[in-house]
Amino acid sequence: MRLCPHQNGGAPVIDFQNASYIKLGAWDVATAREELAPILIENEVVHLAFKGIRDSVTFTNKRLIALNVQGMTGKKKDYTSLPYSRIQAFSVETAGVFDLDSEMELWFSGLGRVKLEFARGVDIRGLNRLIGDHVL
Repeated sequence: MRLCPHQNGGAPVIDFQNASYIKLGAWDVATAREELAPILIENEVVHLAFKGIRDSVTFTNKRLIALNVQGMTGKKKDYTSLPYSRIQAFSVETAGVFDLDSEMELWFSGLGRVKLEFARGVDIRGLNRLIGDHVL
């Protein structure tokens, strides 16, 4: 995932539009929970987690957390929280015969469109249900 300057001149945020080359595959929920433990709030539960080469996207019962690992050593990390309450619309595109990847697009109030691309084998319909359960 790439970073872009915040619209108001503040700290950089993850540029989801330019991160389409990253295909997210399933990531072990226990490992994701351990990685995110310092930022999870009380009673927050990790439902699903996906990881690219270094970056990840985790879906909890409260929000979507995008983890952007930065630098050569990977010690610097950017955690972006996208609360479900800010989602205005969402869509999924399932894998096809020739296009084996699936996609999810989410439109967040104040942020715009976030596009996530998933590797073959990800249950995109289950992910659609998870978002629906928290948004609708």
